[in-house]
Amino acid sequence: MGLFGFGKKKHQSKEALEAATGENEEAVDAAENVDEAQEVVALPEPSAEYEGRGDEHGPWDVEDENVPDYDEYLDMGSYYLPFLKGIELRVKANRATQQVLGTTITYGSSSVEIEAFAAPKTLGLWDDVRADLIEANKDAKEVEGVFGTELALPVTVKGGRKVLTRIVGVDGPRWMLRGIFSGKAATDPEGEEAKALNQFFADIVVERGDDPLAPRDLIPMHPPVAPAERKAAKAAAEEAEQKTEIPGKPKGPFDSDQQVEVKTTLSRGPMFSEVR
Repeated sequence: MGLFGFGKKKHQSKEALEAATGENEEAVDAAENVDEAQEVVALPEPSAEYEGRGDEHGPWDVEDENVPDYDEYLDMGSYYLPFLKGIELRVKANRATQQVLGTTITYGSSSVEIEAFAAPKTLGLWDDVRADLIEANKDAKEVEGVFGTELALPVTVKGGRKVLTRIVGVDGPRWMLRGIFSGKAATDPEGEEAKALNQFFADIVVERGDDPLAPRDLIPMHPPVAPAERKAAKAAAEEAEQKTEIPGKPKGPFDSDQQVEVKTTLSRGPMFSEVR
């Protein structure tokens, strides 16, 4: 669903999706067939405010004190996706660059499109984004939901048929995670599919990173990396590091026989600073 791209047009195609995920079929299969391992904590009742994020509920940040163990999650770069038996994962990519832009999780007759955006350090982003969406879409209506105030928005799909979507936004430290729910997850809040996808969205772990990004920029993503791939890459990196160690290199501080004199002729250079 190509809705609400903050002014930057995004494209997706079958070819781009295949290119982005061609080497990650095992990761997609794992997302379809592995049961969610985390303990399920009931989400709050619908209300105008979403309280407890980072303490009692997700979506989580990698630095949250109570963040669940996400070692077995699917790594997408900007966030880690939990596993839920029976889901289908689709990756959204730019047609020209094949850059990954987001994911869509389908469960039964429902789906949720997930994107993570950079946000200001001190202020949340969802209130402003929601106001912009209401201004641009006269049919959008604010409603209370399990993630706080969300939007109910009818959209027209192929064939001229209108379907109802739920647009959810949750603010975290320097990020906002947005979910666009459709199908029964948007029309039947008490149904199994809505509850399952709500919990799935709440269990996502976001990794904002330290790169300077403007508010509303998509946090960079990459094709899905399964837990086994991450572990193999980590083991390979550790092995390569061990092989590069100098044989016979002394351990600990130098003694008097090992000390050498180092003379430098460096002059004072320019000062560097990072602007974020």
